[in-house]
Amino acid sequence: MSRSRWSDYRWRLVHAPAQLPSLHMALDEVLTASVGAGRRAPTLRIWEWAAPAVIIGRYQSLRNEVDARAAQQHGIKVMRRISGGGAMFVEPGNTITYSLYAPAALVEGMSFQEAYAFLDAWVIEALRSMGIEASYQPLNDISSPLGKIAGAAQARRHGAVLHHVTMAYDIDAAKMLQVLRIGREKISDKGIASAAKRVDPLRSQTGLARAAVIERMIDTFRGLHGLADEPLKDRELDEAQTLAKSKFETPEWTGIVP
Repeated sequence: MSRSRWSDYRWRLVHAPAQLPSLHMALDEVLTASVGAGRRAPTLRIWEWAAPAVIIGRYQSLRNEVDARAAQQHGIKVMRRISGGGAMFVEPGNTITYSLYAPAALVEGMSFQEAYAFLDAWVIEALRSMGIEASYQPLNDISSPLGKIAGAAQARRHGAVLHHVTMAYDIDAAKMLQVLRIGREKISDKGIASAAKRVDPLRSQTGLARAAVIERMIDTFRGLHGLADEPLKDRELDEAQTLAKSKFETPEWTGIVP
């Protein structure tokens, strides 16, 4: 198989109203399979969150990553996604998350590091257009001189690549550190302020409303690769709703790595 190019595809945009975290997990699985099977054109999906959540990677230990009691106290659901990577702390209005679903041929022969850099290039250009000195930091971060902006994760399956990114628009660093165990030892002697610096929100760096940041991202992608709106198909949504309940909302899946 030879490597394809962005311009070989007619890219589609899905930007639906706010959805529950479990449905987002399921949509990633359903749309990756749909693109791989040729039932859907390669797609950029912008997520809107209906509830706060912690999303852990497919291979992460649940107990090592999340303080379950703190999550419950804050009303935060814990979900496990199908891709690798680290834990994501998300709250509606404070996070920008998107997924790319593309045929595997787009990253044919690339290592994961090469694919991360390649698939992040458009959003780095968008961030730079907003005055942020953004750059790719191996293996899966987007950073600026002020701190980390975003983390990415990937999965390759069903003849497709799933690449998704969570960006901090604004952040409640205190709450994040209560819920996430990882990194506590790194900041215990420096306090919450140092954690906020390590994950520096887009709001402080751009001065733009969240919707304006998303609009600039979409405009940048459209200018580089072309992009036309295409809502979720009824079949895709039905399949994802079923999968959300049967898989992603179950303790068996969430605790598959205890």
